[in-house]
Amino acid sequence: MVQALLARVPRLRLAVSATTRARRPGEEEGVHYWYLSDDEFDRRLAAGKFLEIHVFPWGQRSGTLVTELDRIAAEGDIPLLELEPEGSLEVKARLPQALTIFIDAPLDELERRLRARATESAGEIGDRIVLAAEQRAMAGQFDFVVENDDRERAADEVVELVERELAAAR
Repeated sequence: MVQALLARVPRLRLAVSATTRARRPGEEEGVHYWYLSDDEFDRRLAAGKFLEIHVFPWGQRSGTLVTELDRIAAEGDIPLLELEPEGSLEVKARLPQALTIFIDAPLDELERRLRARATESAGEIGDRIVLAAEQRAMAGQFDFVVENDDRERAADEVVELVERELAAAR
């Protein structure tokens, strides 16, 4: 969804999240994530530098640095945030004009995609499936819900929603 939006809605720029997880092969600092130590994450959190954060059940933390929104706005663009549902609702509470879209994939399809990606262990995949099932209960709190049963169709729907909302905001 993120790649479809970035490719098809030129005003959007991805806000790069900060994370405490280790960098995976092929990932680049400032492109995929800002990789922070636990101490650095704590320091920035205490200083109020995060718009939102998420703590995963397995201990990893991630969040959106306010400086990312400032960077994108300074370039005259609109930030796109890829967040866990709790973070999206946290952003919406702080920035009521934010558009929230819950992307809901069937759990069996989510598991298939995670296994095909092969970046998590079987236990981590199981944890992600349990978490996704819990997060589905939040979908009604979002501005829109898009079923990601077919990537292309879902991407078309998300792009259409975002373009319509951006046009209405002008």
